[in-house]
Amino acid sequence: MDELLAKHRKEQKDLQGRITQKKKSATKKTRKGVNDECERMQRELTERHQAEIAALNGESTEPVEENLEDLSLEDGIPAEGEPNDDKTTAPTPQTLETSSTTTSEEPAPKSKKPNRQKARLARRAAEQAAQSAAAAEEAANQTNYRGNEQEVMDAVFQKLGLREVEVTPDGHCLFSAIAKQLDESGVGLRPDPSRIVLQPATQTRIDTVASPQHDGYRAVRAVTADFITEHKDDFEAFLEEPLDVYARKIKLTAEWGGQLELQAIARAYGVDINVVQKDGRLEKFECGDMDSFDEVEQRRRVVWLAYYRHTYGLGEHYNALFKKD
Repeated sequence: MDELLAKHRKEQKDLQGRITQKKKSATKKTRKGVNDECERMQRELTERHQAEIAALNGESTEPVEENLEDLSLEDGIPAEGEPNDDKTTAPTPQTLETSSTTTSEEPAPKSKKPNRQKARLARRAAEQAAQSAAAAEEAANQTNYRGNEQEVMDAVFQKLGLREVEVTPDGHCLFSAIAKQLDESGVGLRPDPSRIVLQPATQTRIDTVASPQHDGYRAVRAVTADFITEHKDDFEAFLEEPLDVYARKIKLTAEWGGQLELQAIARAYGVDINVVQKDGRLEKFECGDMDSFDEVEQRRRVVWLAYYRHTYGLGEHYNALFKKD
């Protein structure tokens, strides 16, 4: 059983990795189909695991076959011309009348037929209970990735004097977290013109942001896409699709952001970005010219993010972090 459960844990971990990759690469148009496929893959794996555990425990995994007897309503009544095995004489009219009266007054007890449907349902319920118990045992033996991740992150936040601000897990989380910090630090959503030449549509997006705390991600997405387009040679080698197509997805859709976008944001806005990883490590993305600012300005231009892999249902997620007062 231990070997089987270990095999199941590995298959579950591999499937989770595949599901994460599929959801990460999904677009707004394909996300529903991807989610349905991921649910189907998870359901099929769970059913297979349950069947393997049931087989190992010697339990039946085949549906119970019904085997009803062919019962005749005329059993026990001899056909015309056949000998009467009970050697009883034919009933006379008087006897029939007396029998009819007796039957109407005192019904003869009927033998109960076995309720095969209830027995079948009981067996199926027992099989399902055994499968549920096996699944619960397997879940209890699995690593609590979510709990472990949050415990590590909380310890790092405490050590570095950081407070966490949760961001909606909607595909815009990285850009929303950045927008919140750019606004609160006073750096703002409009980058220095000497760092990037903004397209007119991007300038319009920045001007029409209603609240940096709620829709500021629109401006950060547009600035990031412009910077990647303007510095094509720095980013194109890392892409698996044409750069203009990729930049359009970053600007106009809920495409998830990652390391390329963090590097572009750091350079476009002139900020250093520190990302707290799930294992407690710090990953840094530098603007490249922080020495040009004085000490006070340098402290203001440090952005902190928390990166999660297991805590949120959609998979990868970023929250904003701020230094405690």
